[in-house]
Amino acid sequence: MKFASTLLLSISLTGCGTVNTVFRDDSVASDKLARWDSRCESIPRVYSGVALDFCKLNAQPRSSTHLEGQPSAPLMLVDMAFSGVADTVLLPYSIYLQDKSGNIPKARLQ
Repeated sequence: MKFASTLLLSISLTGCGTVNTVFRDDSVASDKLARWDSRCESIPRVYSGVALDFCKLNAQPRSSTHLEGQPSAPLMLVDMAFSGVADTVLLPYSIYLQDKSGNIPKARLQ
């Protein structure tokens, strides 16, 4: 049971906005903004997980969904709540990253 819980937690964290913006390369969040056709041109590193989730909710609607498609709004709001908690815990580190590197820009698709 403990293994199943750990596996489920690790799988769910791969979609977490905070994990995608703080712990992964900037290109991951940047590419996601471009693929979603988000109206956000960049996201700040402070509370970046919540900002990424907001940009996902504010993206152009898609007619079909697949693995890279947009999840439902209720799931995004749940992820936004958990990302808010994680972003608050990581606030000192994200302030340092914001000062050092600035915002995460949206990628330009070729």
